[in-house]
Amino acid sequence: MPASLLDQINDPADLRKLSREQLVQVADELRLYLLETVSQTGGHLSSNLGTVELTVALHSVFDTPADRLVWDVGHQTYPHKILTGRRERMSTLRQYNGLAGFPKRSESPYDTFGVGHSSTSISAALGMALAAKLKGEQRQVVAIIGDGAMSAGQAFEALNNAGVANANLLVILNDNEMSISPPVGALYNYLTRLTSGKLYNAAKKGAEKVLGVSQSLLDFAKRAEEHVKGMINPGTLFEEFGFHYYGPIDGHDLDVLIPTLQNLKKLPGPKFLHVVTRKGQGYKLAEEDPILYHGVTRFETAEGLDGNKAKSTAALTYTQVFGDWLCDMAVADDKLVAITPAMREGSGMVAYAERFPTRYYDVAIAEQHAVTLAAGMACEGLKPVVAIYSTFLQRGYDQLVHDVALQNLDVTFAVDRAGLVGADGPTHHGAFDLSFALCIPNMVIATPASELECRQLLTTCYQYPGPAIVRYPRGSGTGSVPTPELDTLLIGKGQLVRQGQRVAFLAFGGLLATAEQLGEEFNASVANMRFAKPLDIELLQSLAKTHDYIVTFEENAVAGGVGSEVERALQSLNLPRRSLRIGLPDQFIEHGDMVNLYKSAGLDKDSLRSRIQQFLSY
Repeated sequence: MPASLLDQINDPADLRKLSREQLVQVADELRLYLLETVSQTGGHLSSNLGTVELTVALHSVFDTPADRLVWDVGHQTYPHKILTGRRERMSTLRQYNGLAGFPKRSESPYDTFGVGHSSTSISAALGMALAAKLKGEQRQVVAIIGDGAMSAGQAFEALNNAGVANANLLVILNDNEMSISPPVGALYNYLTRLTSGKLYNAAKKGAEKVLGVSQSLLDFAKRAEEHVKGMINPGTLFEEFGFHYYGPIDGHDLDVLIPTLQNLKKLPGPKFLHVVTRKGQGYKLAEEDPILYHGVTRFETAEGLDGNKAKSTAALTYTQVFGDWLCDMAVADDKLVAITPAMREGSGMVAYAERFPTRYYDVAIAEQHAVTLAAGMACEGLKPVVAIYSTFLQRGYDQLVHDVALQNLDVTFAVDRAGLVGADGPTHHGAFDLSFALCIPNMVIATPASELECRQLLTTCYQYPGPAIVRYPRGSGTGSVPTPELDTLLIGKGQLVRQGQRVAFLAFGGLLATAEQLGEEFNASVANMRFAKPLDIELLQSLAKTHDYIVTFEENAVAGGVGSEVERALQSLNLPRRSLRIGLPDQFIEHGDMVNLYKSAGLDKDSLRSRIQQFLSY
């Protein structure tokens, strides 16, 4: 067996010293190392297995980090991290104080742009290319974007600009026919249809066979062929944007990839390379089910994730609660339609999509469109439910304000991953939704504290004839089992769950359990507020009149959060009280396990106890 080459690669400069044959060995070793490490840490697997050869080729051809590689989404950059001096730290991937699961500028000079959301690469790369041009610097800039990310409008905004900007930019479309959910949309259908080449090739062969008896007819057919080819060639779209299109080529063949990249490196202006890869390449189980192996927990490579299923005793998650509720409510109300921006699996909508296909809309990675689509449906009397992660709702903020709330339209937002989410880190924490939604008129915002309450508040907000948000965290809650009924709760009404003295704890959402535990220690009154908007003014007034201190609990940025709204309400009631606002600090929270993240944010029980003691001792 040849000696390991991967162990000798400490940076891409080492890679560039190797022969083509040696690079093939590096790629094979890299794939095995990737599988071994991710199986121990968890993380994104399928996407990374699919970009091994492409990553090797890019770093062997381009003079990184002087040349800029800009990755889209970033969940396919583990091979990139391994080849850029971070191989020995891969055991810390996505762990507290360990390597980030996405490119991060502070982590390495090879991570040229921080990312976690999709469809930003072409915009950022164009900015870098134009900056180099203005500064008179000779450097290459490469954007690597997947076909799923090409479904977002920002990618096309950037292409539209880049095609006329005359910048030295290479865009690589990593076409693996995959996004996180099954890919949808006209562009995906276009690429899939055209890259197969069956339509064009069959038409060409058929014409030659039929028209070959006549030279004049054959000449005419060839001229027609060029016209048809222009209509069905996958490069047509990108050529129209002003790019020189090349491909498609095999993204797993270094003998094709490297010479192609070397040639493109010499060409000035905007270039577009279409690379076809396979998600999960080299690991049979991931090849067979790349969606399942998109994001994985720890697993045994021989058994795959099926081994984890056999051992799993996981409690019901909030996402599952939503998915069950959605199906039940769809049975009860045929006006319900469900919308997702390419997150069918993540949002718990698989069963709904199968049972109600005509009332299910996956709009691809297009959060802005998802919100306004819902607004249009609501105008026509339907009752849309938009299932979206908190961090992705940020992308649809203008539409939330302008298209839904301003017109007071009946749209329900099921906002998953509210609060801290763990290993995905700051790009995915749902830290700001309360802050940015509380200021919007007409909004109802519910904050369930348990699985049962989540189902009840989903029904409540769905029945409300206006815009409403139900925000719930990732994972499981207290373990309360939802009932099958579609019960509602009174909008703007909380619940006093413990009567105490002197200090009142007001909990919004999942921190209620912690507030109750601390309430016992401090003999505090504890209220499950249930709604961030409208606030339960009657309950708030009662507690303010009978207590000296108010403490609010929310898993949201403390800046502009619901604690601020409580203080504002108390001022308007002329009942100012000494108050302590507990929430996420005014900083981006890093990635890691939830225990360490809560501690770092000061939301663990020991930290909260200390803060409350200090507050009450003033």
